[in-house]
Amino acid sequence: MDNPFGYGRVVKREGGRISRIVEEKDATPEEREISEINSGIYCVAADFLFTALAGLKNDNAQGEYYLTDIIKTAADSGRLCLAFSTEDRHEVMGINDRVQLAEAATIHRRRINEELMLSGVTLIDPATAYIEAGVAVGSDSVIAQNVQISGRTIIGTCCSIEPNVIIRDCIIGNNVTIKAGSVLAESQVGDDAAIGPMAHLRPGSKLAAHVKIGNFVETKKIVMGEGSKASHLTYLGDAEIGRDVNIGCGTITCNYDGVNKHKTVIGDNVFVGSDVQLVAPVTVGSGSLIAAGTTVTMDVPPDSLALARTPQVNKEGWVKKKKESA
Repeated sequence: MDNPFGYGRVVKREGGRISRIVEEKDATPEEREISEINSGIYCVAADFLFTALAGLKNDNAQGEYYLTDIIKTAADSGRLCLAFSTEDRHEVMGINDRVQLAEAATIHRRRINEELMLSGVTLIDPATAYIEAGVAVGSDSVIAQNVQISGRTIIGTCCSIEPNVIIRDCIIGNNVTIKAGSVLAESQVGDDAAIGPMAHLRPGSKLAAHVKIGNFVETKKIVMGEGSKASHLTYLGDAEIGRDVNIGCGTITCNYDGVNKHKTVIGDNVFVGSDVQLVAPVTVGSGSLIAAGTTVTMDVPPDSLALARTPQVNKEGWVKKKKESA
């Protein structure tokens, strides 16, 4: 080390054999000039180890029992003591507090990020890309700043991961865009899909190719067919949704009755208007249209219009009369 202060120094005799390890406070000025330090990793013959431990004493500057004293014991008895030097000092750096732990984590993260970039992944700001070992990212994908990707996540090629996205244990296809602030966990996303911004894919979400999940949409344990979309402000839970389905703003699958979870099934080519509640268990047939503001409590046949609204009543002049009587 360039600055070995605080570490035990490896003192050698001719031929490279170690004579002893001396701690900082016990070292002479000459010994403190030694730059080869003790990493604290040993390989010791067991029969010698336990005998040597029994003979340790604490007659040193710190009044402590030094494990390193067994080196001198071995050398003085003629046993072979050799050092193995690492090429990178970071491989054996000490971690004694949270400051050193953070330093080690930074080094580890930098290695992961460098490997990804050399494989063809673009990291906009490598210093703020938190990607765990074991994560796979395809070439020509772009990962923005403040992104966290962990677990057994696999991301395809040519994907765009925007700032502040969190992904855990997901499988992401090719050409997928995950917009800012989205959170994905234990989910699958097909090719050419778009997620977010501010979307939340909870465990069990399986989205086919060309699906769009927009801002403030939450999904949980759903299957969504190719080309379907829920563009904003929607909760979809415990549902099976077909191809080319439009889910309008404010739609909710009411999957929980207070005791059990129930499933909503929506066929292909269904149009669900805004502010619709689908009270599960319920099935909506293919080609149907659910009018805005409808609460669906019974199955809808294919190619049907479902409409459930309280008739609008206008009381002309009511507000004016209320003000005058106040």
